[in-house]
Amino acid sequence: MAKRVYEVWKGNNKFLIGGRLLFGPDARSLLVTISLILVPVVIFCVFVARHLLHQFAAYNTGYAVLIVAIVFTLYVLALLLITSAQDPGIVPRASHPPEEEFSYDPSVTGDIGGRQTPGLQFPRTKEVFVNGRPVRIKYCDTCMLYRPPRCSHCSICNNCVQRFDHHCPWVGQCIGQRNYRYFFMFVSSSALLCVYVFAMSALYIKFLMDGDYPTVWKALKHSPASIILMAYCFIAMWFVGGLTGFHLYLIGTNQTTYENFRYRADNRPNVYDQGCISNFLEVFCTKTSPSRNKFRAYIQEESFNNRLQVPRPHDLVEEDDSGGDPRAKVEDDLELGGDLLKISRRRNYEEFEGDDDDEEAQQDDGLGLPVSQFPDNEPDNGQNVSRGRRGMSWEISPLEGVTSMRKESHD
Repeated sequence: MAKRVYEVWKGNNKFLIGGRLLFGPDARSLLVTISLILVPVVIFCVFVARHLLHQFAAYNTGYAVLIVAIVFTLYVLALLLITSAQDPGIVPRASHPPEEEFSYDPSVTGDIGGRQTPGLQFPRTKEVFVNGRPVRIKYCDTCMLYRPPRCSHCSICNNCVQRFDHHCPWVGQCIGQRNYRYFFMFVSSSALLCVYVFAMSALYIKFLMDGDYPTVWKALKHSPASIILMAYCFIAMWFVGGLTGFHLYLIGTNQTTYENFRYRADNRPNVYDQGCISNFLEVFCTKTSPSRNKFRAYIQEESFNNRLQVPRPHDLVEEDDSGGDPRAKVEDDLELGGDLLKISRRRNYEEFEGDDDDEEAQQDDGLGLPVSQFPDNEPDNGQNVSRGRRGMSWEISPLEGVTSMRKESHD
């Protein structure tokens, strides 16, 4: 029976409702985040808002205090689920390295199995232009593709994510191109909810002091829930409020958290900055791009033989014009293919001059900010561009090696 894409997904994501909802591998942290929102609001509704129902005589406006708290909480929870349960902008993996970039270099050979074999050359970086400025993009070994600008590979989700910002443990999902807007709205709305609960709790203390409890101590003693909520919201405001301000700065300068931490001390020009107003319009007023992954689609039964025609023994014999034993020729070709496979599995990262610590995005701190990350796609000023100068080995099938070797022999 044919399987769906989400059933054979190679990332670390978790799927629910038949692949309709996509979560990160740490989706259980959502329960903690939801409880940190719901528990204080329930306490507020029971011990504070209920007593404010009749404090505003005109038009019974006291009911609005309770209604606003409930509706606002549902709104925050909806933003949390939208942020966490959708594709953040995952770049689909390739089934094999880009063939147009793959080449053999006869000048670089390796002695495998007692014979000289050509070296496999593969550029580790490429150069593209963004707003007229060169940007270096790097090859992802896991996804077998060149990462688009502002894309990075998250080691937690094991996916390349477009416009990668960070991996947030409180949301249990990567924050990228498709869910960054909702993440910011969730954080800012949580900050406003803290302000609202704090203000209404303080107002209830004021009403108590105007009534039968003239001192602050007596009012707090009568309603300990109010002081607990005020203390909780004050502490939470330092986190979500500070995070809101930080992301307002990032949006205004068109940066990601990832880029900000990497370029903080480099003083490099930001090639993505289009001006404050245009940057805000880009985040909040552009249509969310559709997901590039069809998680519920059935996997087409595309045989490996359709993608790479497997030569039969007599096919190899027909190509043999050396006049030797056909069977020996077949065996020799297959041995050469195995040798090339061994060569292709070498990973010589020591020769690469780029940043070695940029491969995987690390988990962030308590504020949702990355602890140690460096960007994979760096604007280049013409000094650090490396275009295909390094030989790199990639995994290919033995038969691909046979085909390539035979082309070399005819050439």
